[in-house]
Formats: sequence, C-alpha cells, structure tokens
Amino acid sequence: MKIHEYQGKEILRQFGVPVPRGHAAFTVQEALEAAQKLGGPVWVVKAQIHAGGRGKGGGVKLARSIDDVKALSEQILGMQLVTHQTGPAGQKVRRLYIEEGADIQKEYYVSLVTDRASQKVAFIASSEGGMDIEEVAHSTPEKIITEVIDPQTGMTAEQATRIANAIGLPADSTAQAIDLFQKLYKCYMDTDASLVEINPLNRDSKGNLIALDAKFNFDANALFRHPEIVAYRDLDEEDPAEVEASKFDLAYISLDGNIGCLVNGAGLAMATMDTIKLFGGEPANFLDVGGGATAEKVTEAFKIMLKNPEVKGILVNIFGGIMKCDTIAEGVITACKAVNLSVPLVVRMKGTNEDLGKKMLAESGLPIIAADTMAEAATKIVAAVA
Repeated sequence: MKIHEYQGKEILRQFGVPVPRGHAAFTVQEALEAAQKLGGPVWVVKAQIHAGGRGKGGGVKLARSIDDVKALSEQILGMQLVTHQTGPAGQKVRRLYIEEGADIQKEYYVSLVTDRASQKVAFIASSEGGMDIEEVAHSTPEKIITEVIDPQTGMTAEQATRIANAIGLPADSTAQAIDLFQKLYKCYMDTDASLVEINPLNRDSKGNLIALDAKFNFDANALFRHPEIVAYRDLDEEDPAEVEASKFDLAYISLDGNIGCLVNGAGLAMATMDTIKLFGGEPANFLDVGGGATAEKVTEAFKIMLKNPEVKGILVNIFGGIMKCDTIAEGVITACKAVNLSVPLVVRMKGTNEDLGKKMLAESGLPIIAADTMAEAATKIVAAVA
C-alpha cells in the first residue's frame, strides 16, 4: 500500500523527523487558505499522486505570491500528470500539498528497504539527492552507499555516523543526522513499512536537516496492525479492478495483454503467464483465486476480468489440491452463465476430483475448450484470440 507525500510527512513528524510546515488541499480555495495560514513570501504547490517524478512532469511549482498559488493550483489540480512512473496515460491530480518554501543548500538521498537476501534492513544513502536515484545508480554508482542493519540490534549510532560521513555531511550536521537516521529506522520498523524514502533530505544554510519529500510503501500483510495507516488509503490512486478484487479476497493485478488468466496459487499463476508468453500471447492480468474459492468468487473474478475491454479470451488453469477441481468447475459454469460469456474460454484442470470437474464442464453445454497440459492450454487460447 502506498500513501501520499503529505501523509508520509505526517508520519515522519510523529517520529520526530523534521519536515516543512504544510497543508493538504482538495480545492483551489483550500490551497489559498493553506498558503495564508503558512504565511511567508514563498510556497511550493505540489501535486499529490502515488508516483515519483512529479516535478519533471510539471506537478511541483514554486509560488512567490498568493496570486501565484491560485494560478498554479488551478493549473495543477485536475491535470492528468504524466511521469516516468505513471505510464503514458498519467494520473489525475485530485489533491495538492501547499508547503512553506525551503532554504535549500545541499540535497541528499536516504531510504530504507527490506533486504530479503540478508534478511536485514538496508539503509541506502547518497550525496546526490533531488535526482532520480536510478540515474545516480546508473551513472555514478560509487555515490550510493548501503549500510545493512540487523533488526535484532537496530540501528546503532556508529552506523548512523558512518552513513553521515560516507555521504559527505559536514561535521556540524553529524549529530543531527545520527538522531534523524535512527528515528527514520524506528519509523520504518514500527509502521511495518517496506520502503521509506526521503528525496531530497535538505541541509539548509544553517546546517539544519529537513525532509523535503516522503515516500512510503507498506507491507499489506501487516496492515491489520495499523488501522491508522489503512485510513490513509486513497482508492482513486489504485486500479478500480484491483480495488474491486480485494473486496472478494482475490489477488488481482492488471496487465497490458488480451488473455485473462484465472489460476489458483501465485506460483502457478506466474507460470501460467510465462507459458502464455512462451506461446506468443500476452496475459491481461494476474489473478489468484486462492485455495478457498467459491462459485461466487469465481463469478466475481470473471466479471472483473471481462470489465477490461482488451480481454479477448480467458484461460483457467487449476491444480486441484485444497481447491478441488469440481468446485472450480461449478464456479466456472456459474460464472459463464452469470456473465453471458462471449469470449473463448480454455480450461485446464489437474488434481483432486479432476475427472468429476471435467465431466461437469463437458456436460454443461457451454462452449468450453478443454486442455490437458499447460502447453496445450496456452496454444489453444493464443490461437483462439488470434
């Protein structure tokens, strides 16, 4: 789960990480009121979407008067903001963040992510803040340093000092950096985040450090522990089909192809998509119905897939274990009748109650194309949508 910058800064503030003053705004009038509350000669008008590169896309602007705040808010609010992370369609801007101007002297990059290889936390930092970290990694990888933190011991002052020195922070900012880095680590751990990124972390002319941006991703499996974070969820920023699927406990992710996939088990779903591509097709989605699928869940899965106008055919690939083949067969038959299926459907079943499931499909009177192997299933669905 992702959240907006202004929400991330609320969390950072709770953990004692310094951030500029600012207010969220959903209308131009609220943006003007926010600027007036903040006072001062300079404000930053920021688009709030779940994507990076907002500045390059025209979603972050400096306002030097209240009239500028009004004009820029009118310009940005409602725009279709295109960045390298949104894709060509962009993302509609529905929220703004009005922030006080900053005294920018030197910008740094800091982030925390889970390093699954070492089963520890990686603290990544660079002296090249304010830039795409991917570009820094490509052009000057030596300017990115990584400190691995053992969750059993936490982040030590020694490690924080090593990071501060490695990215060239002046001595008069080191003590503050140690405190900030340790608070950032605590924030990462206590919120069950999978990513916390500050880009840039600014050092002003007085040597003070302040987070000018905040990006958070959270482990969805831990959100039951954090209702206050779940409250930050912005459904407008998520794929409507994925939101709908989550209501029925379906793991669904939209893709760019034209073959819908309904599979039980994440690993089999990945293998199914790979097989479709191997035989020249393109999957339209990842969809794992899980081990407890019912006829209702399968019907909803079909409805969600078919809402995508690009879907020209569906491949159902089931391994009957916990989820029995006859149960899936019942669900497929119910779904086909409920949605009045008009695209080709290939079904491949193996495992528990396989023969019964195949018999049910064969006697259903529906134009279902049967397959025994993954290769045969992929071949038949690719041919059917050609």
